[in-house]
Amino acid sequence: MVDDAEATASAVADSAANTPGETMDESFLQNVAEGGMAEVEAGKLAKANASSPAVKSFAAMMVKDHSAANAKLQKIAADSGVTLPTQLSAEHQAMKGKLSELSGEAFDKEYLRGQLKDHEVTVILLRTQIDSGQNADAKGFASQTLPTVETHLRKVKELAAKSGIDAS
Repeated sequence: MVDDAEATASAVADSAANTPGETMDESFLQNVAEGGMAEVEAGKLAKANASSPAVKSFAAMMVKDHSAANAKLQKIAADSGVTLPTQLSAEHQAMKGKLSELSGEAFDKEYLRGQLKDHEVTVILLRTQIDSGQNADAKGFASQTLPTVETHLRKVKELAAKSGIDAS
């Protein structure tokens, strides 16, 4: 799973080079904002559809933490003149649609699989911004947010292992 996450994060980070006029910092802000929106949407679904109290609790933490991070990110983007996405990407919209059709243990497992991938990608994006970003506010956001996202990743790995999902 980490190899998939690294490939995805690398592709996302490289996408700035393929978008005329867009800097790495702008790409970072847009990608993290879109991921944060997806976390809130998936968390709301999980709070309603998950069967495991532990998954519901994790989902509540995702909604709370990512809503707060999204608000901070919005301010940084506004101050930097960057327009953030207002809708989920096609990939996240498809995942939301898939999750909407599931319930119980099947929902829990699919939600956790998505959380594993998304948090692995986000950790890599945050580290890349810390190491290579130019926008001081975006770098600061990445530095402040990384410990929280790493905590989320550890927690989702624990939940996945308890659910019989390979989290390596």
